[in-house]
Amino acid sequence: MGRAKSPTKASPQSLTHRANHALTQLQSLVPSASSASDEESPITIIRLSAPIISSASSSETPSAARTSDISNTSLPPSGPTPSSLEADLLHYKELFSKLRFSYVEQVTKEKFIRAIVGDPPLIVTPQENAELEDSNKVAKAELKALKNEVADMVKDLEARGRELAKRYERVKTETVRLGELPGRVEGLEREIARLKEEQQVGKGSRAELNLPLAKTLQLVGEKKRQMQELDRQLEQLRNQAPRKRKEVERLQGEVAGLEQKRGNAMAAAKEAKRRREDKGARNGVDELEARGRWYRGSEAVLRGLLGIQG
Repeated sequence: MGRAKSPTKASPQSLTHRANHALTQLQSLVPSASSASDEESPITIIRLSAPIISSASSSETPSAARTSDISNTSLPPSGPTPSSLEADLLHYKELFSKLRFSYVEQVTKEKFIRAIVGDPPLIVTPQENAELEDSNKVAKAELKALKNEVADMVKDLEARGRELAKRYERVKTETVRLGELPGRVEGLEREIARLKEEQQVGKGSRAELNLPLAKTLQLVGEKKRQMQELDRQLEQLRNQAPRKRKEVERLQGEVAGLEQKRGNAMAAAKEAKRRREDKGARNGVDELEARGRWYRGSEAVLRGLLGIQG
Protein backbone atom coordinates (compact mmCIF):
# COMPACT_ATOMS: atom_id res chain seq x y z
CA MET A 1 0.00 0.00 0.00
CA GLY A 2 1.22 3.50 -0.79
CA ARG A 3 1.99 6.02 1.87
CA ALA A 4 -0.88 8.25 2.86
CA LYS A 5 -0.47 11.85 1.87
CA SER A 6 -0.07 14.25 4.73
CA PRO A 7 -3.01 16.67 4.99
CA THR A 8 -2.20 20.10 3.65
CA LYS A 9 -3.14 23.18 5.63
CA ALA A 10 -5.91 25.12 3.90
CA SER A 11 -5.51 28.86 3.64
CA PRO A 12 -8.26 31.23 4.80
CA GLN A 13 -8.84 32.34 1.21
CA SER A 14 -9.46 28.75 0.06
CA LEU A 15 -11.83 28.16 3.01
CA THR A 16 -13.79 31.30 2.17
CA HIS A 17 -13.98 30.31 -1.50
CA ARG A 18 -15.20 26.81 -0.64
CA ALA A 19 -17.79 28.18 1.80
CA ASN A 20 -19.12 30.63 -0.81
CA HIS A 21 -19.26 27.88 -3.44
CA ALA A 22 -21.16 25.51 -1.13
CA LEU A 23 -23.55 28.29 -0.11
CA THR A 24 -24.23 29.13 -3.77
CA GLN A 25 -25.02 25.49 -4.54
CA LEU A 26 -27.38 25.23 -1.56
CA GLN A 27 -29.16 28.42 -2.55
CA SER A 28 -29.59 27.12 -6.08
CA LEU A 29 -31.13 23.89 -4.74
CA VAL A 30 -33.39 25.61 -2.17
CA PRO A 31 -34.90 28.84 -3.57
CA SER A 32 -35.52 31.69 -1.19
CA ALA A 33 -39.02 32.39 0.10
CA SER A 34 -39.13 35.83 -1.54
CA SER A 35 -38.40 34.64 -5.09
CA ALA A 36 -39.94 31.16 -5.03
CA SER A 37 -43.56 30.41 -5.71
CA ASP A 38 -45.77 28.13 -3.65
CA GLU A 39 -45.01 25.19 -5.95
CA GLU A 40 -41.21 25.71 -5.58
CA SER A 41 -41.14 26.32 -1.81
CA PRO A 42 -39.75 23.59 0.47
CA ILE A 43 -42.08 20.64 1.06
CA THR A 44 -43.80 20.60 4.42
CA ILE A 45 -46.68 18.66 5.92
CA ILE A 46 -48.93 21.70 5.38
CA ARG A 47 -48.11 21.81 1.66
CA LEU A 48 -48.66 18.08 1.31
CA SER A 49 -52.14 18.53 2.73
CA ALA A 50 -53.05 21.32 0.30
CA PRO A 51 -54.44 19.05 -2.49
CA ILE A 52 -56.59 17.12 0.00
CA ILE A 53 -57.92 20.27 1.64
CA SER A 54 -58.67 21.95 -1.71
CA SER A 55 -60.40 18.89 -3.18
CA ALA A 56 -62.42 18.35 -0.02
CA SER A 57 -63.51 21.98 0.13
CA SER A 58 -64.51 22.01 -3.56
CA SER A 59 -66.46 18.74 -3.41
CA GLU A 60 -68.39 19.62 -0.26
CA THR A 61 -71.33 21.99 -0.44
CA PRO A 62 -72.29 24.14 2.53
CA SER A 63 -75.27 21.89 3.21
CA ALA A 64 -73.24 18.70 2.89
CA ALA A 65 -70.28 19.86 4.93
CA ARG A 66 -69.61 17.57 7.85
CA THR A 67 -70.43 18.95 11.23
CA SER A 68 -68.58 16.33 13.25
CA ASP A 69 -65.15 17.37 11.98
CA ILE A 70 -63.42 19.21 14.80
CA SER A 71 -60.93 20.76 12.39
CA ASN A 72 -63.68 22.91 10.86
CA THR A 73 -64.11 24.85 14.10
CA SER A 74 -60.47 24.79 15.20
CA LEU A 75 -58.91 25.52 11.81
CA PRO A 76 -56.91 28.74 12.01
CA PRO A 77 -57.43 31.41 9.34
CA SER A 78 -53.85 30.97 8.06
CA GLY A 79 -54.38 27.29 7.16
CA PRO A 80 -54.28 23.78 8.62
CA THR A 81 -51.92 22.66 11.34
CA PRO A 82 -50.42 19.22 12.04
CA SER A 83 -52.91 18.66 14.88
CA SER A 84 -55.89 19.52 12.65
CA LEU A 85 -54.52 17.26 9.91
CA GLU A 86 -54.25 14.40 12.39
CA ALA A 87 -57.90 14.98 13.41
CA ASP A 88 -58.92 15.00 9.73
CA LEU A 89 -57.05 11.74 9.17
CA LEU A 90 -58.86 10.04 12.06
CA HIS A 91 -62.18 11.40 10.75
CA TYR A 92 -61.53 10.06 7.24
CA LYS A 93 -60.56 6.67 8.63
CA GLU A 94 -63.88 6.47 10.47
CA LEU A 95 -65.76 7.54 7.33
CA PHE A 96 -64.03 4.95 5.15
CA SER A 97 -64.72 2.26 7.74
CA LYS A 98 -68.44 3.14 7.77
CA LEU A 99 -68.47 3.38 3.97
CA ARG A 100 -66.93 -0.07 3.62
CA PHE A 101 -69.47 -1.55 6.01
CA SER A 102 -72.35 0.11 4.12
CA TYR A 103 -70.97 -1.07 0.78
CA VAL A 104 -70.68 -4.69 1.94
CA GLU A 105 -74.20 -4.53 3.38
CA GLN A 106 -75.73 -3.10 0.18
CA VAL A 107 -73.90 -5.55 -2.09
CA THR A 108 -75.01 -8.47 0.08
CA LYS A 109 -78.62 -7.32 0.00
CA GLU A 110 -78.50 -6.84 -3.77
CA LYS A 111 -77.10 -10.33 -4.35
CA PHE A 112 -79.68 -11.85 -2.03
CA ILE A 113 -82.59 -10.09 -3.76
CA ARG A 114 -81.33 -11.02 -7.24
CA ALA A 115 -80.93 -14.62 -6.15
CA ILE A 116 -84.51 -14.72 -4.89
CA VAL A 117 -86.28 -12.95 -7.75
CA GLY A 118 -84.13 -14.40 -10.51
CA ASP A 119 -85.50 -16.80 -13.11
CA PRO A 120 -84.56 -19.45 -12.33
CA PRO A 121 -83.75 -18.58 -8.68
CA LEU A 122 -80.17 -19.05 -7.54
CA ILE A 123 -79.96 -21.87 -5.04
CA VAL A 124 -76.79 -22.06 -2.97
CA THR A 125 -75.82 -25.48 -1.67
CA PRO A 126 -74.02 -26.20 1.61
CA GLN A 127 -71.02 -27.39 -0.40
CA GLU A 128 -70.75 -24.02 -2.09
CA ASN A 129 -71.02 -22.27 1.30
CA ALA A 130 -68.21 -24.42 2.66
CA GLU A 131 -66.02 -23.67 -0.36
CA LEU A 132 -66.81 -19.96 -0.01
CA GLU A 133 -65.88 -20.05 3.66
CA ASP A 134 -62.57 -21.73 2.83
CA SER A 135 -61.81 -19.17 0.16
CA ASN A 136 -62.79 -16.40 2.61
CA LYS A 137 -60.37 -17.78 5.20
CA VAL A 138 -57.57 -17.78 2.66
CA ALA A 139 -58.48 -14.26 1.55
CA LYS A 140 -58.67 -13.05 5.16
CA ALA A 141 -55.23 -14.51 5.89
CA GLU A 142 -53.81 -12.81 2.82
CA LEU A 143 -55.54 -9.56 3.79
CA LYS A 144 -54.13 -9.77 7.32
CA ALA A 145 -50.65 -10.36 5.94
CA LEU A 146 -51.05 -7.41 3.59
CA LYS A 147 -52.28 -5.23 6.47
CA ASN A 148 -49.27 -6.19 8.57
CA GLU A 149 -46.99 -5.42 5.62
CA VAL A 150 -48.69 -2.07 5.12
CA ALA A 151 -48.38 -1.28 8.85
CA ASP A 152 -44.67 -2.09 8.73
CA MET A 153 -44.30 0.07 5.65
CA VAL A 154 -46.13 2.92 7.39
CA LYS A 155 -43.87 2.64 10.42
CA ASP A 156 -40.81 2.60 8.18
CA LEU A 157 -42.07 5.63 6.26
CA GLU A 158 -42.82 7.50 9.50
CA ALA A 159 -39.34 6.77 10.82
CA ARG A 160 -37.81 7.87 7.54
CA GLY A 161 -39.97 10.99 7.54
CA ARG A 162 -38.81 11.95 11.03
CA GLU A 163 -35.21 11.32 10.05
CA LEU A 164 -35.59 13.37 6.89
CA ALA A 165 -37.23 16.17 8.88
CA LYS A 166 -34.30 16.20 11.31
CA ARG A 167 -31.83 16.18 8.43
CA TYR A 168 -33.73 19.00 6.74
CA GLU A 169 -33.65 21.13 9.89
CA ARG A 170 -29.97 20.34 10.33
CA VAL A 171 -29.27 21.36 6.72
CA LYS A 172 -31.16 24.64 7.25
CA THR A 173 -29.13 25.38 10.38
CA GLU A 174 -25.87 24.51 8.66
CA THR A 175 -26.87 26.69 5.70
CA VAL A 176 -27.35 29.68 8.00
CA ARG A 177 -24.02 29.00 9.66
CA LEU A 178 -22.39 28.58 6.27
CA GLY A 179 -23.75 31.97 5.21
CA GLU A 180 -22.17 33.54 8.30
CA LEU A 181 -18.84 31.77 7.75
CA PRO A 182 -17.28 34.18 5.15
CA GLY A 183 -17.87 37.20 7.39
CA ARG A 184 -16.41 35.39 10.38
CA VAL A 185 -13.37 34.32 8.35
CA GLU A 186 -12.79 37.92 7.25
CA GLY A 187 -13.08 39.09 10.85
CA LEU A 188 -10.56 36.47 11.96
CA GLU A 189 -8.19 37.51 9.18
CA ARG A 190 -8.39 41.13 10.35
CA GLU A 191 -7.77 40.02 13.93
CA ILE A 192 -4.72 37.99 12.85
CA ALA A 193 -3.34 40.97 10.93
CA ARG A 194 -3.86 43.22 13.97
CA LEU A 195 -2.11 40.74 16.28
CA LYS A 196 0.81 40.48 13.85
CA GLU A 197 1.14 44.26 13.79
CA GLU A 198 1.09 44.41 17.58
CA GLN A 199 3.68 41.66 17.71
CA GLN A 200 5.96 43.56 15.34
CA VAL A 201 5.52 46.77 17.33
CA GLY A 202 6.21 45.10 20.66
CA LYS A 203 9.03 42.93 19.35
CA GLY A 204 12.14 43.23 21.51
CA SER A 205 10.37 44.43 24.65
CA ARG A 206 9.97 40.87 25.87
CA ALA A 207 12.29 38.49 24.11
CA GLU A 208 10.61 35.36 25.48
CA LEU A 209 7.45 36.18 23.51
CA ASN A 210 9.35 35.92 20.20
CA LEU A 211 11.14 32.63 20.82
CA PRO A 212 10.73 29.72 18.39
CA LEU A 213 8.67 26.71 19.36
CA ALA A 214 11.58 24.51 20.54
CA LYS A 215 13.03 27.20 22.83
CA THR A 216 9.55 28.11 24.05
CA LEU A 217 8.93 24.49 25.06
CA GLN A 218 12.32 24.39 26.76
CA LEU A 219 11.50 27.58 28.67
CA VAL A 220 8.13 26.16 29.69
CA GLY A 221 9.87 23.02 30.97
CA GLU A 222 12.26 25.10 33.07
CA LYS A 223 9.40 27.12 34.52
CA LYS A 224 7.58 23.92 35.38
CA ARG A 225 10.65 22.54 37.14
CA GLN A 226 10.96 25.77 39.11
CA MET A 227 7.32 25.53 40.10
CA GLN A 228 7.84 21.93 41.22
CA GLU A 229 10.84 23.00 43.33
CA LEU A 230 8.80 25.79 44.89
CA ASP A 231 5.99 23.36 45.62
CA ARG A 232 8.48 20.99 47.30
CA GLN A 233 9.88 23.80 49.46
CA LEU A 234 6.40 24.94 50.33
CA GLU A 235 5.49 21.41 51.39
CA GLN A 236 8.57 21.23 53.61
CA LEU A 237 7.66 24.54 55.24
CA ARG A 238 4.16 23.29 55.83
CA ASN A 239 5.56 20.21 57.55
CA GLN A 240 7.80 22.37 59.74
CA ALA A 241 5.01 24.76 60.65
CA PRO A 242 3.63 22.79 63.67
CA ARG A 243 7.08 22.45 65.25
CA LYS A 244 7.85 26.13 64.66
CA ARG A 245 4.49 27.06 66.10
CA LYS A 246 5.24 25.15 69.33
CA GLU A 247 8.67 26.75 69.52
CA VAL A 248 7.12 30.21 69.12
CA GLU A 249 4.66 29.43 71.91
CA ARG A 250 7.54 28.34 74.16
CA LEU A 251 9.52 31.51 73.38
CA GLN A 252 6.44 33.61 74.03
CA GLY A 253 6.16 31.99 77.47
CA GLU A 254 9.82 32.75 78.18
CA VAL A 255 9.40 36.32 77.00
CA ALA A 256 6.40 36.70 79.29
CA GLY A 257 8.52 35.48 82.25
CA LEU A 258 11.34 37.86 81.33
CA GLU A 259 8.89 40.70 80.98
CA GLN A 260 7.65 39.96 84.49
CA LYS A 261 11.21 39.92 85.87
CA ARG A 262 11.96 43.14 84.00
CA GLY A 263 8.93 44.73 85.57
CA ASN A 264 10.01 43.59 89.01
CA ALA A 265 13.55 44.88 88.45
CA MET A 266 12.28 48.23 87.23
CA ALA A 267 10.00 48.47 90.25
CA ALA A 268 12.93 47.67 92.59
CA ALA A 269 15.11 50.24 90.80
CA LYS A 270 12.45 52.89 91.15
CA GLU A 271 12.03 52.03 94.82
CA ALA A 272 15.77 52.30 95.41
CA LYS A 273 15.91 55.60 93.59
CA ARG A 274 13.00 56.88 95.66
CA ARG A 275 14.63 55.76 98.88
CA ARG A 276 17.90 57.43 97.90
CA GLU A 277 16.17 60.67 97.10
CA ASP A 278 13.82 60.68 100.11
CA LYS A 279 15.79 59.31 103.02
CA GLY A 280 19.41 60.01 102.25
CA ALA A 281 22.19 58.25 104.19
CA ARG A 282 25.22 59.05 106.23
CA ASN A 283 27.81 61.05 104.31
CA GLY A 284 25.36 61.18 101.50
CA VAL A 285 25.47 57.39 101.00
CA ASP A 286 22.38 55.26 100.95
CA GLU A 287 22.02 52.34 103.30
CA LEU A 288 21.80 49.83 100.47
CA GLU A 289 24.79 51.39 98.75
CA ALA A 290 26.80 51.23 102.01
CA ARG A 291 25.83 47.64 102.48
CA GLY A 292 26.89 46.89 98.96
CA ARG A 293 30.29 48.47 99.50
CA TRP A 294 30.74 46.45 102.67
CA TYR A 295 29.88 43.26 100.79
CA ARG A 296 32.36 44.06 98.02
CA GLY A 297 35.08 44.81 100.54
CA SER A 298 34.40 41.59 102.39
CA GLU A 299 34.54 39.70 99.12
CA ALA A 300 37.92 41.25 98.25
CA VAL A 301 39.36 40.34 101.69
CA LEU A 302 38.16 36.75 101.38
CA ARG A 303 39.61 36.41 97.90
CA GLY A 304 42.99 37.70 99.16
CA LEU A 305 42.99 35.30 102.09
CA LEU A 306 42.05 32.34 99.98
CA GLY A 307 44.25 33.26 97.03
CA ILE A 308 41.45 33.37 94.52
CA GLN A 309 42.12 35.48 91.52
CA GLY A 310 39.01 37.54 90.64
